[in-house]
This record gives sequence, C-alpha cells and structure tokens, in this order.
Amino acid sequence: MRARDIPSRPVAVDRPEQAAVADDLGLSPAAFAVVAERYLRRDGNGRVCESPGQMMDRVARFVARAEDDYRPGGADRWAPRFAALLRSREFLPNSPTLMNAGTGIGVLSGCFVLPIEDSLDSIFTTLHTTARLHRAGAGTGFSFSRLRPRGDTVASGGHASGPISFIELYAAAARAIRFDGRRGANMAVLDVHHPDIQEFVRAKAKPGALPTFNLSVGVTDEFMRAATADQPYALINPRTGRTVRRISARAVLETIAAQAWHTGEPGILFLDTINRADPLPELGPLEATNPCGEVPLAPYESCNLGSIALARFLDGDHLDDQRLERAVRVAVRFLDDVIDVSTYPAPELAAAALATRKIGLGIMGLAETLAVLGLPYDSVAAVDFARGLMARITGWAHDASRELAAERGAFPLFEDSCWAADGDAPLRNAQLTAIAPTGTISLLAGTSAGIEPLYALSYTRNMMGRDFAQAAPLFERVAVERGIWSPEIAAEIAATGTAAHPDIPADLHRRFLTAHELDQYWQVEMQAAVQRNTDAAVAKTVNLPETADIGEVRNAFLHAWRAGCKGVTVYRSGSRADQVLRHPVSDPHASNHAAP
Repeated sequence: MRARDIPSRPVAVDRPEQAAVADDLGLSPAAFAVVAERYLRRDGNGRVCESPGQMMDRVARFVARAEDDYRPGGADRWAPRFAALLRSREFLPNSPTLMNAGTGIGVLSGCFVLPIEDSLDSIFTTLHTTARLHRAGAGTGFSFSRLRPRGDTVASGGHASGPISFIELYAAAARAIRFDGRRGANMAVLDVHHPDIQEFVRAKAKPGALPTFNLSVGVTDEFMRAATADQPYALINPRTGRTVRRISARAVLETIAAQAWHTGEPGILFLDTINRADPLPELGPLEATNPCGEVPLAPYESCNLGSIALARFLDGDHLDDQRLERAVRVAVRFLDDVIDVSTYPAPELAAAALATRKIGLGIMGLAETLAVLGLPYDSVAAVDFARGLMARITGWAHDASRELAAERGAFPLFEDSCWAADGDAPLRNAQLTAIAPTGTISLLAGTSAGIEPLYALSYTRNMMGRDFAQAAPLFERVAVERGIWSPEIAAEIAATGTAAHPDIPADLHRRFLTAHELDQYWQVEMQAAVQRNTDAAVAKTVNLPETADIGEVRNAFLHAWRAGCKGVTVYRSGSRADQVLRHPVSDPHASNHAAP
C-alpha cells in the first residue's frame, strides 16, 4: 500500500536555531535539540529547512489527505484542526508519524508485531520485513516461543540452536540498521513453558547484551498459581507439544525477579489477562507486544499511537473535560486517518492494519496533573481519579469511533469481534486506547512521561551524546505561590532532586513525590487502575530504590498479576549503566527502563 506525498514547502535556514525564531512552539532546549536532530526536514545540503511549527503543519496536511477519500473537501476542513491540535501540543502522535508524514518515507505506525514460525524461511522473511520497518523508524515485537529448543532435532539431522541464537541474530541486524542515527527498538517474548526459558531469562545478564531488545517472559495464570503454591510446572517442546520435564515454578519466578533486580529485565507479560481482553480471539492467541509492552498485537498487526497532554487541559484546580473530550475526538479521527495514508512495506502488514484498524490513544503528564490538583500519587484519591479519567477518555474515544463507523464503515472484522458478540454498535477501530511511555513526545509536550511518577525535581537527561539539565518548573511555580521559594531551596532541589527538606511543608512534598520515594504498591495500583479502562495495555515501570531486594521485585510481579495488569517492568536504581535519566543522589547510575 502506497502513501501519498504532498508539496514540501521547505524554508531553508543555515542553523536549526534560525528555523525556530518565529515558530519554535516554545520548546525547551532539550526538546528543540531532539526535534532539530530527528524530526525536522533537511535540504540537499543537510540544513534544517522547517521549523517545529511547520513540522506540525506538514504532518497535519499529509494525514488530512485521507479525509478526501470519504468526503470531497474533507482535507481542507480537517488539516487546520489537526494542525491546531498538534501546534498546541495538547496531542502528539508517535515519532514515526512526526518524522515521516509528508517526507516520502511512508511508514507512520509506531510499532508492528511480526510472526516467527519454526522454519528458516519464516525466520529470515520476518527479518527482512523487520529491516524495512527499522529503516523507517518503526519498532517491532516478536514471540520466539514457536521455535524449537536448543539441541532439538532438525530435518537435516543436526541440532537446533534455539531461540536465543535467533534473538541475537535479530539484535545484530538492528544494530546495523539505523534511522536518523537511532537503532531499531524490539521486544522479544518467550513463553514461560518453553524449554529454553531459563537461558532466555539470563540472556541480558552480561552488561551490554542485546542492546536493541527489551525482553519479556510470557506467563500464564497456571504458572503464577504454581509459583505461589511452590509447585512444579511443565516445560513443553513447541515442535512436538510434549512435556520434556517439570521444574519449580517458584524457582523460575525467583530467577526472573533476580535478573530484573540485576539488570531491569526481563519484564513479564500476563498472557491470559491479555487474551481475555482480546476483541478478536478468532485471529488466534496474542503472544507478543510492541517494544514497550503497551500494545499486544496479532501477527502483522500494527498500531498508531498518540497521547493527550493532560496538564494542558488544567483550568485552575480541575481538568476542563469539555476541551479534553473535543481533543480526544479529533485525535481519534487523526489516528484513524493515519492508517489510510501510511505505507506498509509488506502486503500482509497492510491487510492486517486495514482489517482491524487498531489505534492507541493514551495520556501523558498524569503525575504533573495530579500534583496541580493536590492529589499525591500514592493516595486512594489519585488512583480513583486516574481510573475515572481513563474511563471517560476511553468512553469518548469509543463514541468517536462509532461516529466514524457510521460515516465510513466499521473495521472489516467487526462482525467477528467481541464487540459485535456483545451487541455493541459498530466501531471504526478494534481498539482505541493504550498507554505508551511517551519518552520523547512528553519532552516535546513539556510534561511528565505517560502515567509515570515524576522522575525527580532536578535531573540530567542524556540525548544524542549530550547532557541536558531538566527540572520540574511546576514545583517552583507552586512553591512561589506558597511563599516558600528561595535560593537555598532551589540549590537543595538541584542537589538532591526531591522536596524532602525541612523548609518545605510536608503536604507540598507529598504532592511532588518522585519515583524513588514511592512505594511499589502505589505504582502497581496506579497501573492497574488505568489498565481497568484501557483497551490495550499500559506501559509502566515500577521504579525501586537501589536498596530494594529481590523479594520486592518478586512482590511487584505478583501484585501486578493479581491486580489485573497485562504486563509489568520493574527497574531498580543502579542496575544499569546505560542511563538516559540521571540524578546525582538518588539514582547515580540508572535510567528508567524504556525502548532501546
């Protein structure tokens, strides 16, 4: 399927800063550096030739072209509305859409899940498709669970090398293929019943191993129950379907927790929870997700992600629900249009995208919003607020999808879906909401990432080999309003990153708790509350202090399973040296776990 291009209308400039003089959208230095390096168009001499505002206009015009397929003149009507929403940074789509729309690189989806069957033809065909997607800046997810285990027989009379060897092959390919200087991001999933599961769990034990992959173990309810009861479970050869041996489920869970304690990986996917919520079980079980885990997808499916910047809808001490609803409805339309104007490097990808039309609308800036509203992240009130907020957003998104279905038709597989079985009105999209990490786009929006707590009130972000000082300006604003801001407090926050100081009132400190000050219980409770009203899944890292032990990691896994999360990642400070976010006191070595 081929994307349609539009006139570029470049404005040549000598330096990125010149493009931003009149149209930089108020981006921070760090945000502008990212935009100039990765997103803004360049001319034949490599000079930046558009401003951030012009980038938003380019994306809006290109995506709006889909409107003409449904109603003559639709593009002229919707392009300005899309542009206004993007320029306001109330909503931003995933990075490939910002980078590629209207440039001739037609892949706009953020992520794809590709199948890997137990044959060399399948392995290398998928690798070829993966390379084409990485070349366009998209991420990929895979389940390696169907590959026969190491040492198993093969038709030639030899022995199989096992799934880990092929994960290493894919990782090597991803290292070789770069898009705008970045390597492709991947997710590798292995079912906990696979005979090579223990090798998989330890695959990143050596520092620097598999840098282009996130790893997740796919676990079942049966396994989790066996682990809690200290019972054995079966390892099953996927080639034969036969049990090869039985081992301790508790010991395997303990190994997973120990490796997560050491390296931040693997994470866990709760496969039964994922599949109970699958709107299209007729397509087969969901076995893999995108690189950060927020979108479980069937083979060849993709998802177009975008997030609402909640803090931009604050009106004093409350959210402006009317403005928020309008933004949600326009964002749903925008993301649905992205499906039509995108290019798909393989026919199977186009067919899958058009059959289910899945999108993933999420939120960012939750922590900042809670702080403004006076709701401590670790409180029942904050958890209840987040649950109700996502219920409203998902409800509005579904309403918008029903209106699009009435206008354009339902997604082609609607009659095979659980929505139809339940007697629901036709939907344009098989799923509407997902919570992404929003690492880059939350920087562009000037807000906190996804549903994560505040990382710190002062920290350093390393991007493109440069360090950028980051701060939480919201805290300074509130402290000034309270009459407690002073040079001494500013210096203390710069040195420690937290508001845990005698001169700062306890209630203000509680409103601005940082990730490493929060008990894991509340982090999981927040994820579960948001998950309850989210169609796909929720990307959330449970951050633990450096002093946490393996038992705390294991308890976070168990809590997330019992609370109804679809997956969970636990990251202990100091467990990795390749940091993106750094804080000199609370987190000297580590970074939040995110896509490679």
